[in-house]
Amino acid sequence: MIYIVNIMNILKESSRLLLRKFQLKDAKDFYNLNNDVEVLKYTGDKAFASEEEAKIFIFNYDHYKKYGYGRWSIIRKNDNVYLGFCGLKWHPQKHEVDIGFRILKKYWGMGYATEAARASLELGLEKFGLRSYVGRTRVENIASQKVLEKLGFVYDFSFEEENCKWHQYKLELHDGF
Repeated sequence: MIYIVNIMNILKESSRLLLRKFQLKDAKDFYNLNNDVEVLKYTGDKAFASEEEAKIFIFNYDHYKKYGYGRWSIIRKNDNVYLGFCGLKWHPQKHEVDIGFRILKKYWGMGYATEAARASLELGLEKFGLRSYVGRTRVENIASQKVLEKLGFVYDFSFEEENCKWHQYKLELHDGF
């Protein structure tokens, strides 16, 4: 789907991408993203039952109000196409910020996850003063591990959760990114 992007909604811009808060008009693409078996096999999440369920998720997404940041929609600048989402998630029980990204399968391997994650980290540092991050990937998700490593994350430890094996990476920023 192609969107007309209101410049006021843009939180961060990179060379090819725009990051903005989720909007209800993302529901169809968000549903398609989270309904792709190939995408979900690396997330541990369940598919939305319907586009309406995706819309309800977006409507109830409260991270922006609670923490000031969250996951953001990724829009390609040259044609305003929705690519997926990326961003930061605060885990209060662990006192850590997680970087996460999810891209529609047809856009895998084009560098969008790395570019969007870098923009998210820059935004986290510039706007929110965040310097410490974690990233988690399923053990078999080599592509996401490479994205994290390109961004400067280093392997921290492995763990098992809900019968899945995961790697955790960490990144500590000192004088910028």
